Amino acid sequence: MSRESEADLPEDAVLPGTLSEALHAELVAFRRDLHMHPELGNQEFRTTEAIKARLEQAGLAPRVLALGTGLVCDIGVPESGPSGPLFALRADIDALPIPDTKSDCSYRSTVPDRAHACGHDVHTTVVLGAGLVLAELHRQGLLPRPVRLLFQPAEEVLPGGAADAIEAGVLDGVGKIIAVHCDPRVDAGRIGLRQGAITSACDRLEVALDGPGGHTARPHLTTDLVTAAARVATDVPALVARRVDSRGGLAVTWGRIESGHAPNVIPQHAELSGTVRCLDLGAWRLAPDVVHAAVDEVATMHRAKSEITYVRGVPPVVNDPAVTELLRDAMVTRRGAEAVEGTEQSLGGEDFSWYLEHVPGAMARLGVRPPGERQSRDLHQGDFDVDEYAITVGVELFTAAVLLDAAR
Repeated sequence: MSRESEADLPEDAVLPGTLSEALHAELVAFRRDLHMHPELGNQEFRTTEAIKARLEQAGLAPRVLALGTGLVCDIGVPESGPSGPLFALRADIDALPIPDTKSDCSYRSTVPDRAHACGHDVHTTVVLGAGLVLAELHRQGLLPRPVRLLFQPAEEVLPGGAADAIEAGVLDGVGKIIAVHCDPRVDAGRIGLRQGAITSACDRLEVALDGPGGHTARPHLTTDLVTAAARVATDVPALVARRVDSRGGLAVTWGRIESGHAPNVIPQHAELSGTVRCLDLGAWRLAPDVVHAAVDEVATMHRAKSEITYVRGVPPVVNDPAVTELLRDAMVTRRGAEAVEGTEQSLGGEDFSWYLEHVPGAMARLGVRPPGERQSRDLHQGDFDVDEYAITVGVELFTAAVLLDAAR
């Protein structure tokens, strides 16, 4: 379906809150500015100030979180307080500690080893744009319910900035919450939806192994830590996969293994680090004990002393069925049934899950792949980029969801 025909909807399906060409152009420029100036979690001072300044320009009153970065902004709330629960739109604002490797790009990152390679600049721009549109509807008397914009810091920092934001009170008075996440496997102009778990739990695992080293000529007199580390790397994932229900999808994947300095010296210390991912909450709750036991067993077998640092990350994002259907209806109203597709559960982690422990909500996959392009640039890669038409799609999805929910 072409972009022109997507907007050709029956008259009775048209809602207010569409994006003008002028505002789309402004939002593209805003997104590119963020892309050029990426900031890591809890360091998003410039980003926070840019969002705050634009919301204040629109006559709104954003509040910077006590954390120092991130902010919330309520629309349509009288001084006496909201007459009903707030509908929250959430964005994450931090970047990743990797270099931007795009070559022919006027808005590539200007900060060494920092990049918006997960699309948080797009998420931020979508919520900002939705806020500007909803603020205008409020001025026209067309906003039927109060809305909260939430710009959250430190999504990429385990256990995620959402936990700190919740503690700071961002969910006070909120009845529902929605979000989008860029998906380079989905064409711009479309979204992916799934009821239930749409992401996975993700924890961080650090293992240190110690023992008396020695000469490689006499490994029988030492604790052979290189072999011990290799066995931990290969045996632990296999063991944990057999100690929980396989439908839980518990998986240990290593990202770093380090030991030794010379080819003829058995070292006294080795380190491994990686992630633990689970498809469901049951497996996530069992994971720390199961992983600890497996590491200890393998290390003991090789006479190595193990020290385990298990950092709790995030549970799965579990989409509420009713809110997922609200997003579906909003997208169908805006762009027709063909603009919605099913999506699989991702093994990636997302701290949006913490909000859903408190209020019902849902996350949609926002298509960012240029239609017709089969070679997508994946998330967390230095050359990641998006089709910026996705900004308009995200803004209009959010505004439609707010208006449709109020009518139910």
